[in-house]
Amino acid sequence: MTEVPVDLPASVVDALNRAPREQATVALAACCGAKRWVEAMVDARPFSNGLSLLVAAERIWQSLGRDDVLEAFSHHPRIGGDLKALREKFAHVEAQSKDWSEGEQSGVAEAAEETLMALRDGNVAYEKRFGHIFIVCASGKTAAEMLALLQARMHNDPDAELAIAAGEQAKITKLRLAKLDLD
Repeated sequence: MTEVPVDLPASVVDALNRAPREQATVALAACCGAKRWVEAMVDARPFSNGLSLLVAAERIWQSLGRDDVLEAFSHHPRIGGDLKALREKFAHVEAQSKDWSEGEQSGVAEAAEETLMALRDGNVAYEKRFGHIFIVCASGKTAAEMLALLQARMHNDPDAELAIAAGEQAKITKLRLAKLDLD
């Protein structure tokens, strides 16, 4: 399970508070592609601490409409849009298998390729069904885990799925806020 920060380092908050408007806008846009979210976050400065920044990020995100959510989604690459890119993204799975026996390695390699192809195809089907790309907080997840999540979510009602994907976007945004480097 992905750890979503419950607070941010003071250095991140201080840097964001001190940053000129243009620099803060660019930094926050890297965290979430919804322009209204970015503008509201810049306007909400200064933040008293990391927790207040995260609370503001969530409150502002929750206030946005469907178009804003879809705008944020549009700033993500499609998971599975490029099979070669997927192979590179999940290469760590094959590297981990080096410690396993020879027979297990070949099984993992075959399963991984099938999984990557299924993930690619599943993403195409997902986008066709819901009208937006599959959004998941992928940090720490294997291709198989992401495929399982995609398959489980394919049966959701479109409005419910949009809400789930928006929740995943919020997790991604919080993780990116924790990594902000404005100095």
